[in-house]
Amino acid sequence: METADNADEQDEKRGRLKRLLPLLVLAGVAALVLSQGWHRFLTIEQLASNRDLLKSYISDHAALALLAYAGIYIVVVALSLPGGVILTLSGGFLFGWLIGGTVTVVAATIGATVIFLIAKTSLGEPMAARAGPWLGKLRAGFQESALNYLLFLRLVPLFPFWLVNLAPGLLGVRLGTYVLGTFVGIIPGTFAFAYAGVGLDSVIAAQRASYEACLAKAAGGAGETCEFTFDPAALVTPELLIAFAALGVVALIPVLLKKFRKDAPAG
Repeated sequence: METADNADEQDEKRGRLKRLLPLLVLAGVAALVLSQGWHRFLTIEQLASNRDLLKSYISDHAALALLAYAGIYIVVVALSLPGGVILTLSGGFLFGWLIGGTVTVVAATIGATVIFLIAKTSLGEPMAARAGPWLGKLRAGFQESALNYLLFLRLVPLFPFWLVNLAPGLLGVRLGTYVLGTFVGIIPGTFAFAYAGVGLDSVIAAQRASYEACLAKAAGGAGETCEFTFDPAALVTPELLIAFAALGVVALIPVLLKKFRKDAPAG
């Protein structure tokens, strides 16, 4: 009897380890990326420095470049790495707001779904029960209407993106509901930032022209010190202002819907 109990216990431990393996692999890869500092390549400065090289490569290999961009975006989201906003801006900058925004929405949805499935299979509801009050705040909303609440969280970033990716998997949200809510919910914000990314091209081009003019003066014996830097203040372009105005309108949608439902006569 004792031997049978021990065998059952060992099987249970192996099963638990098997369920946790995808989560452990994901966490290990994320730790490796962060420890090596590879995530630091996802900056506006890096984008500005490699502008000409990237544009030339995309001109020659557009499809491959799009696939590479989508792959990087999926990995960044799946590993919950910082830099999602920079990548979205880069998508608009490199491919245009329509193509860049569309690929970003698809890639972000795939990356988020990877986290969802791993959380659902590796941790699930038992982990949610021990997660404390921070997850309880989300539980009530998902129990009332999972799709509407997920759409609200995607449209209005009350919680970090990685948390909204993870929590539904712990709280029993169905896969179809999660994919639909994520895909639709991130469209407005994604296209707003992709549209803002279009304005980066003129900013980077202007700063590069200034840098090259400085180099020309220095070569002529002017004795100037030239450095190609990217000023974040230069991002305040008309495109960016329009994009954030669009995000502001998006943020008002849930409020307007709630008011409409209150004012609507009972059927």
